[in-house]
Amino acid sequence: MRKVKRMNLSTEKAVIGFIGLGVMGKSMARNLMKAGYRLHVYNRTKSKADELLQEGAVWHDSADGVAQQADVTITMVEYPRDVEQIVLGQTGVLAAAKEGAVLIDMTTSSPELAARIYEECLKRGVRALDAPVSGGDIGARDGKLSIMVGGDEEVFEAALPVLQAMGSNIVYQGKAGAGQHTKMCNQIAIAANMMGVSEALAYAERSGLNPTTVLKSIETGAAGSWSLSNLAPRIIAGNYAPGFYVKHMIKDLGIALQAAESMGLEAHGLSLARTLYERLAESGEAESGTQALIKLYRAGTIA
Repeated sequence: MRKVKRMNLSTEKAVIGFIGLGVMGKSMARNLMKAGYRLHVYNRTKSKADELLQEGAVWHDSADGVAQQADVTITMVEYPRDVEQIVLGQTGVLAAAKEGAVLIDMTTSSPELAARIYEECLKRGVRALDAPVSGGDIGARDGKLSIMVGGDEEVFEAALPVLQAMGSNIVYQGKAGAGQHTKMCNQIAIAANMMGVSEALAYAERSGLNPTTVLKSIETGAAGSWSLSNLAPRIIAGNYAPGFYVKHMIKDLGIALQAAESMGLEAHGLSLARTLYERLAESGEAESGTQALIKLYRAGTIA
């Protein structure tokens, strides 16, 4: 194992590579530029990078092209299989990364894969963190994401200035994979909460109440939550645009359910939530935001 070199990750020195410019990734990348970092980017669909390129980001035609230039390479893609290919593939990030560089995977992925990437990075003298996020499109836009980090603590401390450009609640959770395990806790809580929000609003509608007025009463009480304050108003307005896709929630809940089963944990709420979101996707809502769950309750197709 090669000894890892220390790097200066201040904005004056570090070059950041960012791979994956979706609903959240584009805003995260933009906030890094606002913080003063030099940014190199890659995305499967180049047009999604156009605004960032106009603002000064440098385009590359491949993930390894980004990694060759970067002191820190951040991946924010869709599925664990995408992470595996982009990071560990023959022409992936790890094959091209400079010795001593830092890889931060911010995709919600599997804890097992995060641990494997960490080990492979060590062999090549590269440092790795798994750092999934929560906060949706609003948190990404405002630079107020919650970031859950696994890996070596000294690497976390070195990368903290980079993470602070994207988030406001940044917590070191432990060894490699701990960030992903924490994100699974987050997704389990969110999924159950979204069922509660949807059910409450459906109840309000069926009983003849004004949902907006109901929200004024319950969002600051014991029922209060991020989903109730941020997604319930979208539901009431008929806005199902994705801050977080239904298809991605299904992916996350599948990872969480598999991990729970491997630990012998019966996660009843998690299992029900995945079933409901799968049913929602089958009805044509895979590309909608998770708040579209209300449509099952309105249609009476929960049973």
